[in-house]
Amino acid sequence: MAKAKGGDARAADIIKNWIRNRSTLEFLGTWEKMYNSNFKVVEFNHFKMQAGLPTFVLSAKQWIEKTNVMGLYVQAGRYYAHKDIAFRLYDETMEAG
Repeated sequence: MAKAKGGDARAADIIKNWIRNRSTLEFLGTWEKMYNSNFKVVEFNHFKMQAGLPTFVLSAKQWIEKTNVMGLYVQAGRYYAHKDIAFRLYDETMEAG
């Protein structure tokens, strides 16, 4: 989704900007709590408290490694997401662009 909008070089930036949004993190956290019994809620809460602050930066790789998510993953510079998450990213980036 991100690649189609901005090309390979911009995909990481689009995902990073999307993830740092508080409502996005709340959506992702809720999705993971529902579908992932190995989700690290304590680490998620740490990110959620910082989300939306001007200094808050979170990459997809950090999100995946720190919270043990299963709805989003990165492999060789490509981003993959569960369809619920991919549709949300698509909707929000299309509204913004």
